[in-house]
Amino acid sequence: MKRLLAFTGLALAAAAVSANASAAAPVDAPACQTVRLASPGWADIDATNALAGAVLKGLGYRPAVQTLSVPVTYQGLKSGQVDVFLGNWMPAQRELTEPFFRQGQVERLATNLDKARFTLAVPDYVAQAGVRSFADLQAHADKFGKRFYGIEPGAPANQILRQMIAGKAYGLSGWTLVESGDAALLAQLERSFKSDAKPWMVFLAWEPHVINTRFPITYLQGGDAHFGPDYGAATVSTVSRKGYAAQCPNLGRLFGQLRFSVALENEMLKQTVGERVEPGQAALALIKRHPELLDGWLKGVVTSQGGDGLAAVRYSLGLPPR
Repeated sequence: MKRLLAFTGLALAAAAVSANASAAAPVDAPACQTVRLASPGWADIDATNALAGAVLKGLGYRPAVQTLSVPVTYQGLKSGQVDVFLGNWMPAQRELTEPFFRQGQVERLATNLDKARFTLAVPDYVAQAGVRSFADLQAHADKFGKRFYGIEPGAPANQILRQMIAGKAYGLSGWTLVESGDAALLAQLERSFKSDAKPWMVFLAWEPHVINTRFPITYLQGGDAHFGPDYGAATVSTVSRKGYAAQCPNLGRLFGQLRFSVALENEMLKQTVGERVEPGQAALALIKRHPELLDGWLKGVVTSQGGDGLAAVRYSLGLPPR
């Protein structure tokens, strides 16, 4: 009887190991070892790239981030020169990306962030003066200098603003677009809030972003036709080059399971942008504060050599074994 119980216990243990092994993704080919990520230079994507990079290194992969504009990123995904992009903001990128998805040149792996938003905003002192909607802009055009402050050249959101201007949407007449990067926009806002004159400006804003915690701003309503309903409610997806998840199934599983939140990203952005902490260091610190994130991200994921992925990443981060 004891032998029978012992045999049964061993069989169950073997079955459990077999089930865990079958649930894990297969070991990726050597060609998958370097993971080519893209960043448009946005603080939020720099943050998520750093979080992904910390996990990839712990698994034995080599993350390589390329700074590329959004249009060039999608061309890179199409040509196979970029593997993964964590910044597919929708609906803002819809017009740009639809041809790539329709023709199967780029694949969507998962939604990595919901409850985001992306639309026009103004400083609170401008909202308090009566500008709370897209429809209010033209009535105060002179105070704004008839200028929209956009983001980096080539960004799809800038094209939305150009379309608004060209089509004279919301009664707009004679407006121009000032294209600038993340840092330039933050610097402009800093000057505006510190100035006694409190100059008026209207600009592209989104969440998660340090802009939401650093400055008192108001998102404008009424831009549904161009930025979507609910103050530009948005989702952010992880996309890859064609066939990436099939060619690198372990990485495909990892990137299909990466999930973030607005609160989590804002927490990291407070460090990287507000406190000038290097993104890689901020990512390590954030994961150590929230180690439970790894359970979902690494379910069934193995190291580049086929070992226990969760155990390897926890060890690389100095976290105790589970």
